[in-house]
Amino acid sequence: MSTAVELRRVGKSFTSTRDRRTEHVFENFSLTVEPGELVALVGASGTGKSTLLHMVAGLERPDTGEVAGAGVDGARRRLGMVFQQPRLLDWLSVRANVEIALRSAGLDPALADAALRDVGLAEYADKYPSVLSGGQRQRVAVARAFAIDPAVVLLDEPFSALDELTGRRLRLLLQDLWTRQSRVGLLVTHSPAEAVLLADRVLVLAGRPARVVREYRVDLPRPRAPEDPELFDLQRRVVADLL
Repeated sequence: MSTAVELRRVGKSFTSTRDRRTEHVFENFSLTVEPGELVALVGASGTGKSTLLHMVAGLERPDTGEVAGAGVDGARRRLGMVFQQPRLLDWLSVRANVEIALRSAGLDPALADAALRDVGLAEYADKYPSVLSGGQRQRVAVARAFAIDPAVVLLDEPFSALDELTGRRLRLLLQDLWTRQSRVGLLVTHSPAEAVLLADRVLVLAGRPARVVREYRVDLPRPRAPEDPELFDLQRRVVADLL
């Protein structure tokens, strides 16, 4: 089976419009995400986690090096992305928000109802996003991402804007969706608990330009419980790396 996503000796810089200073976010950075693997990226703000995700999605281009997979290499693999904010179209119904993604992927828009059932929102299909809670809106965003049966899923702090209880429910929902079919994924998060619960590998990023300072492999079978002592022990080790 071929590699799903690969960054090869990538470099990325940004120049400030105010003082013209150049910040080197990545320099000679490499990362491989294998088929069926979900990799979590954790680190302090400003280490380039979201920039890395955007390069994989094709929303940003590297200055040097190569990014293969998902939205950038012409492979036409379907890409599902969940952002920190739901980014729904408030003038369209919940169902129509999912249908747009399906049509864009060349799929039957009737699949929207099944996607909404999978996230527990079947009864809200004809409602508008403005009447939903924050957690429900993010469920729609998750449904939209998974409805197209993506080969690659990118998650950019998808639950960080939610309260802890709602975030917990959505993490367990995401775990359930992930175990139904093998995919490849990248998760950006500031939560070590979220990282070890969901991921197969956790990479701790630090510095400018960013580098991987620690890598953890989570060899626990799914479904995983947040209260698992082994997960908690691993979470404490990740937290220590971030301090």
